[in-house]
Amino acid sequence: MKSNLSTNNLRALFSLLRWDKPSGRLILLIPAGWSLWLTPSSPPTVNLVSLIILGGMFVSASGCIANDLWDRRIDSKVHRTKERPLAKGSIRVSTAVIILIFLLLLSLRIIFLLPIASQSICLKLAVIALFLIILYPSSKRWFRYPQALLAVCWGFSVLIPWAASESSLNGGVPLLTCWLATMIWTFGFDTVYAMADKVDDRKLGLNSSALALDRSACRVVSTCYALTSILIAISASFKGIGPIFWPIWLVASISMQKEVLSLNILQPEISESGKHFRNQVLLGGLILSALILGNL
Repeated sequence: MKSNLSTNNLRALFSLLRWDKPSGRLILLIPAGWSLWLTPSSPPTVNLVSLIILGGMFVSASGCIANDLWDRRIDSKVHRTKERPLAKGSIRVSTAVIILIFLLLLSLRIIFLLPIASQSICLKLAVIALFLIILYPSSKRWFRYPQALLAVCWGFSVLIPWAASESSLNGGVPLLTCWLATMIWTFGFDTVYAMADKVDDRKLGLNSSALALDRSACRVVSTCYALTSILIAISASFKGIGPIFWPIWLVASISMQKEVLSLNILQPEISESGKHFRNQVLLGGLILSALILGNL
């Protein structure tokens, strides 16, 4: 009985942190990888990559807990989220708050393991990011495009790794275009993710870009992916990435557009939105692979 209880608690904890769904963690770490391999000092050291991965996992888990704390009463009424631990009461609110604080302390510890010259700017960026991460879950109640705020949060996955590597944000065109590409890509894939919740969100009076854009959503997502490809190409060009990057980039860019064409424009199923999300992880990872190979 104790063993079964422990297993259930562990499953609930992993579900709270979303560590049972690695796609959501990878899709945050991929832009961090873009950033690290576009810096002037790339390729990054193994130590820096390890710290960024750990920091990304801690911050991502913190964001998931903050989201679930905000939405625990709403999640129970939404088909896709009704089994989340806080929504169904398998984890107490007080426990979730303690875990959130612990993860934030671990994230802070990561910053102080970075090179001394990078710590100050990374700490400042982290404080700004933390405020937005905690604010984001509430935005679906008062902002028509909460995915835009999420996109801004995602942008810090580029800024912080760059600052950790270079001790500044003097990155010129490669940094600017990578940052913009990440935010635009995020708005695109999270709009698709929100499509599966349209019925529940409308019933509960919540906002999403999928609802606001309605029938234009797929066209906007397609444009987002096209801009993402162009901006990453500009980053790679200014960085002087090797020629092997370009055929891989082209395959990823075309595949992103094919993913949009395969969507049911009116009401994608939850499984369809989830598949699209996972495929964006693969395609973003493909671009990262191209950047890594192009640095060799």
